[in-house]
Amino acid sequence: MNAFRKAILAATCVGSLMAVAAPALAETTLRAVMHSDLKILDPIWTTAYIVRNHGYMIYDTLLAQDEKGDVKPQMVEKYEVAADGKGYTFTLRDGLLWHDGQPVTSEDCIASIKRWAAKDALGQKMMTFVDTMTAVDAKTFTIKLKESTGLVLLGLSKPSSNVPFMMPKRVAETDPNKQIEDFTGSGPFVFKKDEWKPGDKTVYVKFDKYKPRSEPVSGLAGGKVVKVDRVEWRAISDSQQAINALQKGEIDFVEQPSHDLLGPLKKDPNITVLVAPPLKLQYVFRPNHLHKPFDNPKIRQALWYAFNQEDFLMATVGDAEYIKECKALFICDTPFASTKGMDGLLTSNAKKAQELLKEAGYDGTPVVLMQSTDLKALTNLAPVAKSLMEKAGFKVDMQSMDWQTLVARRAKRDAPDAGGWNAFLTAWVAADVMNPVSTAYLNAACDKALFGWPCDAQLEKLRDDFAREADPAKQKAIAEAVQVRSIEVTPEIPVGEFVVPVAMRKNVKGFIIAPVPVFWNIEVTK
Repeated sequence: MNAFRKAILAATCVGSLMAVAAPALAETTLRAVMHSDLKILDPIWTTAYIVRNHGYMIYDTLLAQDEKGDVKPQMVEKYEVAADGKGYTFTLRDGLLWHDGQPVTSEDCIASIKRWAAKDALGQKMMTFVDTMTAVDAKTFTIKLKESTGLVLLGLSKPSSNVPFMMPKRVAETDPNKQIEDFTGSGPFVFKKDEWKPGDKTVYVKFDKYKPRSEPVSGLAGGKVVKVDRVEWRAISDSQQAINALQKGEIDFVEQPSHDLLGPLKKDPNITVLVAPPLKLQYVFRPNHLHKPFDNPKIRQALWYAFNQEDFLMATVGDAEYIKECKALFICDTPFASTKGMDGLLTSNAKKAQELLKEAGYDGTPVVLMQSTDLKALTNLAPVAKSLMEKAGFKVDMQSMDWQTLVARRAKRDAPDAGGWNAFLTAWVAADVMNPVSTAYLNAACDKALFGWPCDAQLEKLRDDFAREADPAKQKAIAEAVQVRSIEVTPEIPVGEFVVPVAMRKNVKGFIIAPVPVFWNIEVTK
């Protein structure tokens, strides 16, 4: 049995526990070490995954995708699609309450959709099709379209950053470019802001008035049944220290154990190491198009020749079992994966990169490359990029900082020598980067694009074409055209794929296989 089949079998076995596990005993606490400390709390303001994870704890979504990727109702009891495909009617479930005891209303949802759509790449594209969003009554609202598109259901069930979390209207009316200050949600957990200590711990408690759906859990859909009273995210940045704490029983769960420490965990009879295929990720390099030198497309194109994926993957993961070199922009082994346009690229052809820099008139302007130092999965990316870029003729100023500082700084449009930046590297979970519309870094809508702010009308037109097309074969052709244009524009560069297993103590039952680590349906037994 190969490794992938074993992973699927393990996922199935873990999933089967969800439906049969008994309710947890009173006063149970799940102690977890997540991939990053939580310092930012607004999952619409940033795409950072730790903030997305926080969002899933305290907020809920109108729709959700099950383990097959099918769209299912979540906060919605039902939805109806107009016969001409140009309208949707959504009806909320009975009993939905905010954490302050107030009922969830249609107006809350409309305001939340608007704020999400102002920031998210898929949401922005969806809204170009929307004519009106109207509250019919407290529990019913409509979305009327200018023309039919599949983006409404795809967008409102988007599983990862940015997730269309529902917030109270008063909160959702916050400028999407400013962070919210009120963290009232309607999700299965309540955020204990009074116990939040960045650098130490983040605390959530069970929302006793949350009403789960009656269906069995499947992916991010179905019943969000909370079986612990309290969840604590402990901030432990040292990988070895986190593993030691797990083995001693001081914590129960590690979201991203370091690959080089997996050996002892696999041998520990008290620990489960689970490879979850939906948690596959793609490393990417993100250049800033606003400032020199990456305001010049030919200079950006030189990066495609300077880089190779093996160096990045071996420096970060280093284990062939968990990595894959893949030049496809839209994740290998998925419907829109292709290598079209990639011949000769990502081969560390320093000579070709040098030629392009000379043709472009590169004047030695230093590249301010931000390095995240506190996330093991990202720490070694920037040094590899620096080395490969310098061989190609770039001058690189690598500046080190923790991930949350990087997340805040990347939102700044300032010049690199005035507190801004030129480039950084990160990772996207597969669910975020499987097509031209959902892939956030392909948004080339200038000021409306994410940090890096690429601006290209042709790329945007292709993304529009994809959004309008329903035929899979034609979608595939458009996706390939997007990839070719992306190479010319360079909003991002994929530098390899990898999987990070999760690790938990054997007394943790019911972990859900999904693109996001979530904590409902989990119980901690004695």
